[in-house]
Amino acid sequence: MLGRRQGGSDEPGHAVGRAARRAAARRDVLLRSGCKDWAAEAPSSRELAPLLMHGVEHVMEYHAVAQGSCWAGIPGGPSVQLFAGDAVMFPHGDAHVVSSAPGMRGLSDVGWFATLDLAHLPLRIAIEGCDAVNPASPGFHADATVVCGFLGCDLHPFNPLIEALPHLLHLLHLRASDDDAWMSRFTQQAVAESQAGRPGAEAMLARMSEMMFVHAVRRYTDMLPAEGVGWLTALRDRFVGRALALMHEQPARPWSIEELGRHVGLSRSSLHERFVHLVGLPPMQYLAQWRMQAAARLLLETRASIAAVALDVGYDSETSFTRAFKRAVGKPPAAWRRERDALPA
Repeated sequence: MLGRRQGGSDEPGHAVGRAARRAAARRDVLLRSGCKDWAAEAPSSRELAPLLMHGVEHVMEYHAVAQGSCWAGIPGGPSVQLFAGDAVMFPHGDAHVVSSAPGMRGLSDVGWFATLDLAHLPLRIAIEGCDAVNPASPGFHADATVVCGFLGCDLHPFNPLIEALPHLLHLLHLRASDDDAWMSRFTQQAVAESQAGRPGAEAMLARMSEMMFVHAVRRYTDMLPAEGVGWLTALRDRFVGRALALMHEQPARPWSIEELGRHVGLSRSSLHERFVHLVGLPPMQYLAQWRMQAAARLLLETRASIAAVALDVGYDSETSFTRAFKRAVGKPPAAWRRERDALPA
């Protein structure tokens, strides 16, 4: 469950939502259709990110089937068959193939991405064989219609959510339960928005993409075994989940492991051991990295001074914060902000 666990005071869904909003900071949506035998191969996020979203370090792609069926997978890795209502996501930005049959390969050349007019989304793209046609002709008959979206994020200085997700995340039958009722209309609404060309379609699809990402994370978290390890499992833990929530909500507070232990009801040594087992980092090291992530967002989203950002994330001096930030990202915060500001929108 992503809600409050019995006996605990944290709400893991809130932490996932906060991290998901950081993960899905920017997004674009495409519509791709296939006809007969077809294969569309997407290169890795490292190659795609500069073409799709300037200034974004990492791109995750998802595919939701509106009608028909297809296959999606990582060459040499896992693959899944998708039917209408299913979706697949590649959180780590792996190169992958979407095709009419398993084992097919497409063209991995990224050149055609550079020809797309991403200023006017969504796009309708037809795939015949390995060739992409943009825009698809109005009379184009598609054996499968797939809504494809891109979610952008940064992996640095710290992104525990992306690290916690698998390389291929398969969402089966989005209309399978009452809880998924709103998602059952996702692909139909996306197709309708792309075809109508009404004002606000891009904004509508962007929000829908964010919702799909959060829903995918929640679905995946629900399936994790209670005895597992990892950041998402830690969020559900009665003690470690509460410690994480406290640090997420109040990163500037001068936390110590003793104080965290008092708040969650564990001794210093027990909390340290449990935290390291589930998260893979000691609590104070995690806090330091989370502060850098919070600082990065403040630097990007506000015009606050470096000194103000330092105080907001728990540093008493600008000098000590600058040293810590440079260790985390390789540049002082002022230089990093200037570099990011200079990137094209």
